[in-house]
Amino acid sequence: MKRTFWILAVVLASLVFAAPVLAQQKDLVDTAVAAGSFKTLAKLLGDADLINVMKGPGPFTVFAPTDEAFAKVPKETLDALAKDKAKLAKVLQYHVLTSRWTTDDLKLVKRAGTAEGQSVTIAVSGGTITINNAKIVKSDVGASNGVIQVIDAVLMPPK
Repeated sequence: MKRTFWILAVVLASLVFAAPVLAQQKDLVDTAVAAGSFKTLAKLLGDADLINVMKGPGPFTVFAPTDEAFAKVPKETLDALAKDKAKLAKVLQYHVLTSRWTTDDLKLVKRAGTAEGQSVTIAVSGGTITINNAKIVKSDVGASNGVIQVIDAVLMPPK
């Protein structure tokens, strides 16, 4: 009886302490899809053949525009991107940093280089962090291969 109690205690303890680790086993793409508010981003990643890259080992930081953010982009802009896979890939890569950046990290810098090759501008005002002109509306969403910073606008690389 005593041994059964200890075995049960060890099993329960391992489940309790492993739960946060198990919850973060989804990669960035699966985490975004599970959230339900990134359908447009997931579709565009597929259109640009970037799903496998974003499922890779990383680590990455993704400034992830919500579906509402994509709805603010003029339809003709989205249509033009849909027709030009290379340009679409550049726009999406402009939303990615090739290392893991929490909001605490972002608060320490004014610029960060993106996977696209150009930098984004980072500003902090009050408790709000902006990336270019997009506000981080939900921060530090963990995934097995990086972190998602949810933003309220789509970032467009400078020409």
